[in-house]
Amino acid sequence: MNTSTDYFLVDEMLTEEQRLIRRSVRDFVDRDIIPIIDSYAQKHEYIPDLMPKLGALGALGPYIPEEYGGAGLDQISYGIIMQELERGDSAVRSAASVQSSLVMYPIFTYGTEEQKRKYLPKLASGEMIGCFGLTEPNHGSNPAGMETKIIEKSDHFVLNGAKMWITNSPLADIAVVWAKDEQGQVRGLIVERGMNGFSTPTTHNKWSLRASATGELVFQDVAVPKENLFPDIRGLKGPLSCLNSARYGISWGVIGAAIHCYEVALKYASERNQFGKPLGGFQLQQKKLAEAITEITKAQLLSWRLGVLKNENRATPAQISMAKRNNVEIAINIARELRQMLGGMGIMGEFPMMRHAANLESVITYEGTHDIHLLITGMDVTGINAFG
Repeated sequence: MNTSTDYFLVDEMLTEEQRLIRRSVRDFVDRDIIPIIDSYAQKHEYIPDLMPKLGALGALGPYIPEEYGGAGLDQISYGIIMQELERGDSAVRSAASVQSSLVMYPIFTYGTEEQKRKYLPKLASGEMIGCFGLTEPNHGSNPAGMETKIIEKSDHFVLNGAKMWITNSPLADIAVVWAKDEQGQVRGLIVERGMNGFSTPTTHNKWSLRASATGELVFQDVAVPKENLFPDIRGLKGPLSCLNSARYGISWGVIGAAIHCYEVALKYASERNQFGKPLGGFQLQQKKLAEAITEITKAQLLSWRLGVLKNENRATPAQISMAKRNNVEIAINIARELRQMLGGMGIMGEFPMMRHAANLESVITYEGTHDIHLLITGMDVTGINAFG
C-alpha cells in the first residue's frame, strides 16, 4: 500500500533546508491548527494570536531579506510554507499570504528605505498585521475601473473611497491601498489604523473562509502623510505584481488542502468496511483515489517548476495564472469527490473535506477568478484580448 502523496518523488528535487522547513510548518499545523480549526470555522471566529505564531514560525514574508526581518528564503520554500499552512486551512494560508505577498512584498519592492525599516520587521514578526486594498464594491475583476481617489495637498493626500473582501482588514494595523491620483494614475500608499476617517467594517455570514477575518476598508477624507506614498510605482503594474506573488503562493497552498483530503480519504477507505470488504476494495472508490493522487502529482510538478522559474526571475504572469487556476480547480474537485467517499460522515466537522471544499469556493474566486485566469491564458496563446 503506497500512502505517499509524493508519487513522483518531488522531495528529491528539494534541498535539505526546504525539507526541514516543510517538517517545521507541518508540525506546527498538526499541533496548533488541525486540532482547533473546525471549532473556529464552525463558530465563524478568527484564530487568536495566529499572526504572532506565524511570525515565530518564519511564515510571514519568508523571502524578505533578513535585514528587514524576513528569513531570506527562496520562492520554493515560500511555496512549501503556503502548502503546509493550507493543509491546515485556507484561512491560515490566506492570513500569511496576504501579509507576505500583498503587504510586505509591495513595501519591500516599492517602498522607501524608511517605510521598509518602519514596517517590515514588525510585519515579519506578526506584531503588526497588514491588509491589501484593491478590490472595490463596483470593481472586482476590472481594477482599472477603481473609484478610490487621492487628492494632493501641501503635506498630505486626502483619500476617499472603499474596498471590500479584504482579508485581515478588521485586525489590520496598516493597509496597502491602491487609489487613482488627480491624473488618473494608480498609486499605492500605506494607511495606518487610527487615521481619522479610516474604518474597517467586518464582513459577516460567510459560508467560506469562516476562520478568516474579512472586512471592508472605508476612507472618508483620510489625511495620509506624503511619506506613506510609494514614490515611484505608477499604474496597475504595482498591484498586479503583488497579485502575481500571491497567486504563486496559492498554487502551492491549495495542494495542501487536496493532500489533506486525500490522506483522510485513503485512511478511511482502508478502515471502513462495506459488503464484507474495505471501502478501498471497490472499483469506483479506487477511481476517486487514483484520480486524486494523479491530479495532486501534476499540480506538485507544475508548482515546483514554477518555483524554479520564480527563483530565476523567469516566471511570467500567464504561467502563474495557469498554475493558480489549474491547482485550485483540482483541489476543489478532490475535496468534493473524496467527501463522497465518506458518505454522511463527509459533512461532519471531524473530517476536513466539507471545510476545505467551502474554503476553496473563495480561493477559486479571489485574486483572479477561475474564468479570468482562463482568459489570461487564452490571451497569451492567441494574442487577442477577450476581456471586454
